[in-house]
Amino acid sequence: MKILIVTGMEGAENCAAALTKMLELECEVANSRKAALSALKRNEYAAIVVDESIIDSNPAGSDPIWESAGLAIPLQVNFALSGAQRLAREIRMALNRRERERVLSHQAAAAAIETELRSTVAGLLLHSQLAMQDRQIPAPLAEKMRLVANLAGNLRQQLTSQPIPQLRA
Repeated sequence: MKILIVTGMEGAENCAAALTKMLELECEVANSRKAALSALKRNEYAAIVVDESIIDSNPAGSDPIWESAGLAIPLQVNFALSGAQRLAREIRMALNRRERERVLSHQAAAAAIETELRSTVAGLLLHSQLAMQDRQIPAPLAEKMRLVANLAGNLRQQLTSQPIPQLRA
């Protein structure tokens, strides 16, 4: 993972070097909007830290940097007021928040899939059992319906006895 720092501030390279040591993540500096957009085309970043002065210099409202950020966490910071320690803390908090969100979304997706699967299996079991009660179906078809019912029952038992494991942060 890399961090893109977008600022025209003098000493930005020193700040990036300090952040690299503190965060143990590679930090790259872009000294203008154009350089940032070029970097965003070449690489993917975990976070983009943009100096407020760069954002404020765009009167159009929405900034092309944010539009090109992809999945990177956008952070807007006043570099004139923030030291490397504070920047590192802000970046670390944003990365931790993103990881918590990722874990929670995976858990929600797993729960939704499990619910859908249980519902489908219950439907298969019910309909196959109802079909087997029909006295007019031929014996070979009844045997196949028993097999479907047994398979659905086994799958249902497995789903209820072994819940999908929770992901950990």
